Amino acid sequence: MKALGLLLASAAVSLAATPVWQAPAMLPFGQLVVLELREDDPRQPPLPRPGDEKLGPLFLRSVEALPDGRGWKLTVQAFTPGTAVVPAMDLGDGRRTPELRVKVDRSIPFGAPWMGVGGGREDELPEIPFPYGWASLLLLPFVLLGYHLIRRWRRNSGKRRQKKAKAAFAKTWPPPSKQRGDLDAAHAAGREWLATVVGDEARSWGPKEFRAQSLDPWATWIESLDAARFGRATPAFPPLLELKRSLGGQP
Repeated sequence: MKALGLLLASAAVSLAATPVWQAPAMLPFGQLVVLELREDDPRQPPLPRPGDEKLGPLFLRSVEALPDGRGWKLTVQAFTPGTAVVPAMDLGDGRRTPELRVKVDRSIPFGAPWMGVGGGREDELPEIPFPYGWASLLLLPFVLLGYHLIRRWRRNSGKRRQKKAKAAFAKTWPPPSKQRGDLDAAHAAGREWLATVVGDEARSWGPKEFRAQSLDPWATWIESLDAARFGRATPAFPPLLELKRSLGGQP
């Protein structure tokens, strides 16, 4: 009688034994996740292998035994956002798995394999970013054109400066009078033009340096200005055309 009682108590404990789920708090949508179903009671035999292709809304991709032989690794994949409910399963030996509830996260980064799969009213797909990197290639022709125009403008800056100095000198030569202001204006404009053609060293040249550079009309030019400052008439102001030709310019 006592033995019968022990047998019935053992059977009751066996029937009351419940396997245990080990699962993460949240399953990412579309990704493979490993769940564990194990028997923690060492008095119970190992759990039978689950044979279904689905665990409720979860797709069962693979089943592997745990290293200690007390349960199974279940690789699952969720394709339904929200709360996935795995109902209790009868393992066929009198034991039943508890119900498993786990949330499925629908947040998927842009470009992920499962973007646009499943979802519903609560599903918010990520915004498609504007391809600024590729769109910037459309600006490349305009950048090259701008670079070419700036480079050409800089390359011709010397010619523009020379032309401007030449026109300014033509307005002051010959001086309208022998007043000191007119003479100084013609001298400054002539030195500026010389600097744009010959170089800045021409700003300090005297008659000797001009003749050494075969610029005899300009030697006469400086001598005539010095003479005019002291009221002398010789040497006379050289013609503008002769000064232009001596610098290789067009009349």
